[in-house]
Amino acid sequence: MRLEQLTADALKNVDNNRYLLTAAVSKRVTQLLNGDKSRLGRDVSKEEPTNVAIEEIAKGLIKVSLD
Repeated sequence: MRLEQLTADALKNVDNNRYLLTAAVSKRVTQLLNGDKSRLGRDVSKEEPTNVAIEEIAKGLIKVSLD
């Protein structure tokens, strides 16, 4: 899936709040870089962590909220 489509899908999962999506992706990238496993079942060291984080959010594997 193209990154543009993943980003659009991820935005839908955060009520089109770009700032919330940015914060969520940033936090998830930090987690992935610190050794957390991808919820997609793929090797993060072979992919861009930002793309992995956006895809996880787009597919609903990571729940994002303001709480």
